[in-house]
Amino acid sequence: MSPVNPAGHIVCVVGARPNFMKIAPIMRCFRGEDSRLSASLVHTGQHYDAAMKQSFFDQLGIPEPDCDLGVGSGSHAVQTADIMKRFEPVLDQERPSAVLVVGDVNSTIACSLVAVKKGLPVIHVEAGLRSGDRTMPEEINRILTDQLSELLFTTERDAAANLAREGVAPERVHFVGNVMIDTLLYNLDKAVPAAETLGGVMSGGEAPDRYGLLTLHRPANVDDPDTLRRLLETLSVISRDLPLIFPIHPRTRDRIEAAGLQGLIEQSAIYTQPPMGYLEMLGLMRDATAVFTDSGGIQEETTALGVPCVTLRESTERPITATEGTNTIVGSDSQRILDTYSELSRTGGKRGRVPEYWDGKAAPRIYNHIVAWLGG
Repeated sequence: MSPVNPAGHIVCVVGARPNFMKIAPIMRCFRGEDSRLSASLVHTGQHYDAAMKQSFFDQLGIPEPDCDLGVGSGSHAVQTADIMKRFEPVLDQERPSAVLVVGDVNSTIACSLVAVKKGLPVIHVEAGLRSGDRTMPEEINRILTDQLSELLFTTERDAAANLAREGVAPERVHFVGNVMIDTLLYNLDKAVPAAETLGGVMSGGEAPDRYGLLTLHRPANVDDPDTLRRLLETLSVISRDLPLIFPIHPRTRDRIEAAGLQGLIEQSAIYTQPPMGYLEMLGLMRDATAVFTDSGGIQEETTALGVPCVTLRESTERPITATEGTNTIVGSDSQRILDTYSELSRTGGKRGRVPEYWDGKAAPRIYNHIVAWLGG
């Protein structure tokens, strides 16, 4: 474990792939030569693909975790309980000034609960995001983590209104911008060119001039066979005009196979690939004609890149990507998806603008606030 700095010691928690991009710039600040804080990194192991975890840590320059809890997969209840049991001894050993959590995964709420029960303040990065859909486990994690947190850092100004409605004191809330965009801008020059990635994907080894990028993983889209079939049928139609590159989540692949839908993909111009590293995905996003996704993080990244995004969900916890950015929310309705793609093909799609403070400097703002807060 890292030595405790008298100015303050922070235990930082990551658990799943979306967390990795958020913690990287924060750890750079905490472990910089002039840092007045010390920090240790705990990886809960919620993301159970060891190879993918390693590739992200290497590509993003994240230091090796000081502690890996090795929790692995499981139901929401089992996973959350296992994280809590394994995290408590870490806090007993570290005795930090605070615990910093990011995002909205099970690790976020589990470690927040342990910290608060032990009398330690929680710092939540990416606070105040709301979709209004409480059937999403992530929405429950967000709401509860924000209620437990002492210091809340938001990515957009409207998040403060969400927190105020839920009774969070305004002096605990600070608008700092989006750490995901810190990581994107820091790595943009290192992104793997799409042509290089696609050369090994497309038949004949030649990258197309135009292509779309597809991701699907939300339970609402992949767990119901009828919804999954409707989406794949619709995307197959689009692929006749725009080839789609589909880095497929293992769970999504299992659901497609269980529903007997592999034929829809095989008979279309949808090209499936194993999950990719961050730099490969960043290159594919940057050069795509359009992105079709149900990922919250990709909605943000496409807005920062100025790439049209079609979100295959009925709601989003990141509305600024639709009101100011490049995102269009279409749900799983076939006609809405096809109409949106038709408009995109005709006009080039939404370009929007980059939201306030999505400038690559969110992590330094977070660091400065924490130093001032601990000093107070």
